[in-house]
Amino acid sequence: MSEIPADLTWTRAAPEGEDGPGPWIEIAAGPDGLIYIRETSDPDNVVTTTQRKWDAFVKGVLAGEFDHFAELDGQGAVA
Repeated sequence: MSEIPADLTWTRAAPEGEDGPGPWIEIAAGPDGLIYIRETSDPDNVVTTTQRKWDAFVKGVLAGEFDHFAELDGQGAVA
């Protein structure tokens, strides 16, 4: 795997008003056109994807394609 740029600006995806340590997902766009993803509880474990794949994933989330993975109202994953 290639070297992870040291000067990335990480954006934390946490619920509004949450200040705690998470674990939360953090995302950074690299100067090389790649998207870097990590979890706050394991910041040295970084996953890399392309901008095109990230855009497709975000569109899928917005379209509800992954809703069956979400826990709604504390009742567990939707079937």
